[in-house]
Amino acid sequence: MKSIVTKTGDGGITGLVGGRRISKAAARLHAYGTVDECNAVIGMVLAEEIPDHMRKKLTRIQHLLFRTGSDLATPVESAAPVPRMKPAHVRELEEWITAIEKELPAQKSFLLPGGPKPAALLQLARTVCRRAERWVVLLAAEEQLNLSVQIFLNRLSDALFLFARALMIESGTEEIEVSYD
Repeated sequence: MKSIVTKTGDGGITGLVGGRRISKAAARLHAYGTVDECNAVIGMVLAEEIPDHMRKKLTRIQHLLFRTGSDLATPVESAAPVPRMKPAHVRELEEWITAIEKELPAQKSFLLPGGPKPAALLQLARTVCRRAERWVVLLAAEEQLNLSVQIFLNRLSDALFLFARALMIESGTEEIEVSYD
C-alpha cells in the first residue's frame, strides 16, 4: 500500500490536479481547504441524532463538496478529467431551499446561532461555507473559475442556515431574535 506521506509538500508547495505546483498559502488552497473544513463540520452534524431526511441531504452535500474541492483543485484550463460543479447542482439546492422555506415560519429578524448541538454545528458549517465562498471570490478575481462553484457555495450557506432553523423548530427550541439593546 502506498503511504499517505509523500514529503512533496514539506517546503510549502503542493500540486494541483494536472501537475502545476503552487504555494500552500495561495487563495486556491484556502478555497478548497475551507470547503474541506465545511465538509468536516457537516460530518460532525452527521455524528449526531438528526432526522433521516436531513441526513440524506447532508450526505449528498458532502459528496457535492468533494466535487467542489476537486473542481477548485483543478484549473479550468487543465485537461485533467475531473468532476466539475454544474448548474444542476445549484438547482438541487434551490429546490431544497424552496421546500424548506415553505415549512418554516417567516423570519422577521436576524437569529442567534445555537440551539441543540446539530443546529449549532450547522450554523458553524454555514459560517465556514461563507468563508470558503469569500476565498472563491478572491480566487475568481485572480483567474478563471467555474462559476457554478461560487454560486453553489452561496446557496449552500443558505441551505445550511435553513437546516439549522428546521432542527431548532423540530426540537421545540425557541429561535432567539437578535437584540441590539
